[in-house]
Amino acid sequence: MSKNAPKSKITSYIGPVESLESYVRADWWREIFNANYLRTDGDVIEDTCITAEEVDLFSGALDLQPGDSILDLCCGQGRHSLELARRGFSTVSGLDRSHYLITRAKKQAKNEGLNVNFREGDARKLAFQTDTFDHVLIPGNSFGYFESYEDDKNILKEVFRVVKPGGGLLLDIADGAYLRDHYEPRSWEWIDQNYFVCRERSLSEDGEKLISREVITHVRKGVLADQFYAERLYSRERIRDMLEECGYRDIAFHDPLIPKSRKNHDLGMMGRRLVITSRVEKAWTRRKQVTSAKRNITVVMGDPRLKDRVRPSCVFDEDDFHTIEELKKALSAIDEYSFTYVDNHASLVRALQQKGKKTDFVFNLCDEGFFNDPLKELHIPAVLETLGIPYTGGGPQCLAYCYDKSLVRGAAHELDIPVPKAFLINPADSSFIEQPLRFPVIVKPNLGDSSVGITMKSVCTDIAQLQEAIMDVRARCGQDTSILVEEFLSGSDVSVGIIGNLPDMYEVLPIIEEDYSALPSSYPRICGYEAKWDPSSPYWNLRSVRAHLSEDVQRFLVASCLKLFGRLKCRDYARFDWRLDHNGTPRLLEVNPNPGWCWDGHLAKMAALARISYPEMLQKILQSAEHRIYD
Repeated sequence: MSKNAPKSKITSYIGPVESLESYVRADWWREIFNANYLRTDGDVIEDTCITAEEVDLFSGALDLQPGDSILDLCCGQGRHSLELARRGFSTVSGLDRSHYLITRAKKQAKNEGLNVNFREGDARKLAFQTDTFDHVLIPGNSFGYFESYEDDKNILKEVFRVVKPGGGLLLDIADGAYLRDHYEPRSWEWIDQNYFVCRERSLSEDGEKLISREVITHVRKGVLADQFYAERLYSRERIRDMLEECGYRDIAFHDPLIPKSRKNHDLGMMGRRLVITSRVEKAWTRRKQVTSAKRNITVVMGDPRLKDRVRPSCVFDEDDFHTIEELKKALSAIDEYSFTYVDNHASLVRALQQKGKKTDFVFNLCDEGFFNDPLKELHIPAVLETLGIPYTGGGPQCLAYCYDKSLVRGAAHELDIPVPKAFLINPADSSFIEQPLRFPVIVKPNLGDSSVGITMKSVCTDIAQLQEAIMDVRARCGQDTSILVEEFLSGSDVSVGIIGNLPDMYEVLPIIEEDYSALPSSYPRICGYEAKWDPSSPYWNLRSVRAHLSEDVQRFLVASCLKLFGRLKCRDYARFDWRLDHNGTPRLLEVNPNPGWCWDGHLAKMAALARISYPEMLQKILQSAEHRIYD
């Protein structure tokens, strides 16, 4: 295992089992499509010759033309999309549920200079407008994964919706009737000199699915995965009936796909596949007039007339007003919304009441809190809830949870997500000496954000420094402040950003880490208050760069952040801050719902790495809220 890989708890081999089916999770497809998938199925899905032959067949079957708009649905690592783009198809999109595979597809497209729009999403609820594509492909046996027949049917209904009248669908699925009689109950093979895989298969109790088990092993590291999955077996008759039920016409079956493994591997479900085309016969959907589709957005912000104790000068300064102007300039570039701004907190409730139904929803950018009191950040959404006005970002409960670092640690522990060792000092506690201490530690206010109370003096290497740091926090934040004393981790300082909403309409931005190379060696490696608020400090020169992490660590971080996003009820966007320990294990530091929205903030830096401009980032947040509120 690489030094950056988190310690896995799912590498044990469970031994022989009587029923494979009893071990299959309903949502097995959420986590199985990763680097192991590319290893075990690489003899087909990583073979460029096989991909080229398949695209030849698909192009002929659908009579694809270079100007056609094409959706490669359940595209995996984008092998068919990329091949189409190489052949001159200029309007190609790829969508898949796997963050790992979509990230790989985007990277490959960038490396080759290919223009393919890759995005994450659920095939059962496509985030595309009606009548968008000339053709949709569902290639590579990516159909039949869901628990119910109705879920599979929903995919076909969504495809029917997004295809233009007269457009086509191509399905490439396992030949269910053939596999039911010819599947291999057991097989094993070497993937390369280091990896080998053992497989077991059986029919489900109802005979409708083929259940598979794969035990993937490394010669030195041992068992890497023991995974179970199930795929529905569609016969020609059954898939024809389903297509007809969903309104498809001119259904045609082409010559079956029978790829040849160059390594003579067990191809399983990929060994013999049906290729089916059909046409969408429907009327064009009448679109709303553009003028009537523009939504009125009220932007709620901090009050520049009031003091703000988070800022060093306790008032809005030149830099703050520049940040606000950059925001307004970016929002003015978004055509689909009309914006008005409210920042006078003395009349805020009255102003919102007067706007009433004239506001479609509020863009809540008031991270300063009601009357610029950070303890009252949750009061803004609470007021909006009371007035019945929809808004972006987390609700009152979410903001309350995430403002309390100790509560977030508890939620993470419940989800089996690692956190640094720590203890809490409450205002009434007279002593902390009896607590188990291992220096260095970092001292933080338990409540708060914006790095208030966290400075270079917060990192302590002995008792005297710890006592001084505690006094500093109480002097800055009040004597009634609860304080978190946390082990100071020496590894990379990373952040993960998410825009969108669960279960599947979200985008994970590129992970960033802090570059401390310009910092004097005697300074502790932290991104604290000085880095955000003090231009005279060496910390002001810190840069955020693309994180250099192993695939295992990235996959672990994304999966953990999505769990936290759901558990803490985040909405529309959020940022998650982590630090790696000396073993390379990521440990959660905090969760930021409604994270900093400024043009030069961490979220904007992540977006820029994904080639998303500042206006586009804000637009994505607004669109996520709009889909959540109105769909």
